[in-house]
Amino acid sequence: MDNQSIQHTRWNCTYHIVFIPKYRRRMLYGTNKKDLVEIIKKLCEMKGVALIEGKVCVDHIHMYVAIPPKLSVSEFMSYLKGKSALMFFDRHPEARPKWNDRHLWARGYYVSTVGNVNEETIRQYIKEQEENDKLEDGQK
Repeated sequence: MDNQSIQHTRWNCTYHIVFIPKYRRRMLYGTNKKDLVEIIKKLCEMKGVALIEGKVCVDHIHMYVAIPPKLSVSEFMSYLKGKSALMFFDRHPEARPKWNDRHLWARGYYVSTVGNVNEETIRQYIKEQEENDKLEDGQK
């Protein structure tokens, strides 16, 4: 990805982020998956974060994002997980009692800068995750 700019700053801050639903529930499929994809895209756009690549798997989410330097990763993840949970439960009120009020996501997340591996490796890894999910669903 080319360098981007904010006023007098050129930047290329890309991250691989993985996060999971609370208790690693296997619930990210069907309409839940479609709604979360829309929600995540919208929230990224609202914060000026470029969603380069992403996959919603059955029990976790992979994102390859470019976060502007004016926004920390932890600040972005707090915003994304908090707002996405509220928006998800607004769209699916029937799911709310199942997930202890409004707790959709587990507390932590995994983040890695893309400097230690190349872009293609991350893209390939994310694509393989979706293929593994499809194989796993076919076996069960």
